[in-house]
Amino acid sequence: MEKFRIAVRKFSPFESTLQKLWDAFCVKNNVNIEVEMIPLELHDLYEETITHNGLKNGKWDIAHLNTDWIFDAANEKAVLDLTSFINQNPPQDYPQGWHQSLLNLQQINSGTYGLPFHDGPECLIYRKDLFEDAAEKENFKKQFGYELFPPKTWEQFTQIASFFNRPAANLYGCVFANFPDGHNMVFDFCLQLWTRGGSLLNDKNQILINHNQAVEALDYYRNIVNNKKAVHPGSKNFGSVEAGMAFAEGQAAMAINWFGFASMCEVIDESKVKGRVDITQLPHNPNHNTASLNVYWLYTIGTGSKNQQLAYDFLRFATTPESDKLLTTEGGIGCRKSTWNDPEINKTIPYYHKLEMLHENALTLPQTPIWPKVAELIDQMVLKAIETEIPSKTLLEETQENIEKLTN
Repeated sequence: MEKFRIAVRKFSPFESTLQKLWDAFCVKNNVNIEVEMIPLELHDLYEETITHNGLKNGKWDIAHLNTDWIFDAANEKAVLDLTSFINQNPPQDYPQGWHQSLLNLQQINSGTYGLPFHDGPECLIYRKDLFEDAAEKENFKKQFGYELFPPKTWEQFTQIASFFNRPAANLYGCVFANFPDGHNMVFDFCLQLWTRGGSLLNDKNQILINHNQAVEALDYYRNIVNNKKAVHPGSKNFGSVEAGMAFAEGQAAMAINWFGFASMCEVIDESKVKGRVDITQLPHNPNHNTASLNVYWLYTIGTGSKNQQLAYDFLRFATTPESDKLLTTEGGIGCRKSTWNDPEINKTIPYYHKLEMLHENALTLPQTPIWPKVAELIDQMVLKAIETEIPSKTLLEETQENIEKLTN
C-alpha cells in the first residue's frame, strides 16, 4: 500500500503534535499504513499543495492550509468538501464546540472545506515583569509624564518601545516579523489600517487601499520598523516564528504577533520568560477601536487522495477535545472553547481564556480568489516603504493600479 502523506506547516509544536496524534490514532484503530509527514515553510506549502496541484493529484492526503488560501483551494477544487462526511459522522460537539469565528472562513458556497486546527488572533504580547517593575514605572513617568501601562495608542507604543530599548542588555523595545513572505507585513499593514478606522474594501466590496488612512498606516509602520532606537535589529529577517522565538528568549519588551507565540513562552524549553508574559488588545488611534486579525489553520483533505475515509477518520481524531488540548501543551493553540477555558491550561498559560476577547474584535481578510496575489502586491509595497524613500501615497497609488489589473 502507498504511503499516507501529510503536508505540515513547519513549526516544531505542529510537527510533534501531529506525530503523537498519528501514533495514537494508529494504535486505537489498528491502522498500519506508513505515514510521511513533510514540514514545509509557508511559501513552499502553498506551492506544493495548490500551485503544483499536490492536493488535486493525490500527492498529499491531508494538508495544513490557512484561511488566506482556503477560498483559492476550494475554487481550484483542490480540497474536499467534508459536508457528507460530517453529516454521517460529525466531529465531537460539532459545531458548538468552537467559536463561530473559527467556522466561517472554510464555509464556501455551502460546502465545508476543512476543520479548525490551530488559531490565535493577533495581539500585543508584552513582558509584564518589566511593565510592573517599580523602578521602571518611576523612570518612565519622569521621562514621559504618564503611567507605564501597555500602550493604548500607537504614539504610546513608540514611546514605550524606545524606553525599553537597551541593546547593551540584548533587550529591544519591540520585535517585528519583516521577512517578505506575503504574510506578516501584509497582516501588520492591515492591523495599522483597521486600528485607524480604515478598510481594505470600498462600498462595492472591491479592494481599495488608496486612501488617507492607508497613507497614515504605511507612514507609521515604515517609521517604527526603521526606528533603530526601538526595534530588534533582527526584525528585517524574521518571519513570525523567528520573531516569536526572539521574544520567548527575552530579547524584546513587546511584540505584535499571533497569540500562539505568547502561549509558546509558557511551554517551550527555550523560553526565558515563563510566567513573565501577558497579552492585551492592540493599540489604536484615539478616535478608533482596537482590532485583531483572525487567520487560522485548517486540516484539509486533498480531492485527489485515495485514502479519503481514512483521512477524515484521522481528522475527527485530531480535533477531539483531548487532541486539541495536546496541541496546546505542545506549544500550538487549540481551537476549541473547552481548551480556552481548561483550568489546567490556564494554570500554565494564565491569559489563555482571553482568546474569546480577541475573537470578539477579530476581523478577517477579504474572501476573493485574487487575495493571494493582492497579498503579494501589498507585501512588496510594504517592503518598498521600509527600504526606500518613495512616499507612501505614491506606493499606495501604484499598488492600487496593480490590484485593479488583476481584476480586469
